[in-house]
Amino acid sequence: MTENTENSETAKPASGSEPTQTFTSGDGVFREDRTSLKDRIWDAWRDMRASTRRMIAENPSEARLLFFVLMSDLILFLSFAVKTVVSPNSVMSSILPDNVALLLVVALLFRTLSVYVFALVVSLILRIFGGTGTFRATRIGIFWGTFVAAPFELFSAVITFFMARLEGVMPFLGGEMISLAPLWIGLLPYVWFVSAGATEAHGFKKVFPLFVSMSILSIISIVAMMILRARGVI
Repeated sequence: MTENTENSETAKPASGSEPTQTFTSGDGVFREDRTSLKDRIWDAWRDMRASTRRMIAENPSEARLLFFVLMSDLILFLSFAVKTVVSPNSVMSSILPDNVALLLVVALLFRTLSVYVFALVVSLILRIFGGTGTFRATRIGIFWGTFVAAPFELFSAVITFFMARLEGVMPFLGGEMISLAPLWIGLLPYVWFVSAGATEAHGFKKVFPLFVSMSILSIISIVAMMILRARGVI
């Protein structure tokens, strides 16, 4: 407590707000305001880059970063469970797996590993283009972005639920393009928050180039999976 008191300082207040008390410790720089998870998620939705800067300054442990990914895995699993089991529409039933147990394993194991690999690839690519962030800083930005984007997956599941319930009286909701709309509602926020987190970690001024690149790759991947599934490959 003595060390923290001695190192405490007042950060520059935002316009119309009270001064923010910060203090340093062996783990990083911490703030005494808006420390609840709810407030931090809301702050990230409003300004992901500033939220990422705060997270990087705090130097979170690897266990904390893993918690972010695992929680997003569980939320993604719940979202897919709603789309495939609770209230699947005609198109979603055809493109998403029916084995919920397998889906849980994929969410907790494969997706967690894939996020680590994804962070490594993004870190290497951004370094090639002049980024200054470390692999750890990239992990912080991407893992935090993955977590704060997870609620949008639940929101997309709720929309899927109501669309499936209304499909009987409004057949056009069963159309392929309309049925896939909830997928984009969950995917695009993820791409945006992850892009903003990685961009901030590497010191780039604009998020748009990385966001567009990731969005294009996501579209190509989804179309390719749909083609392979239609041909019976997967």
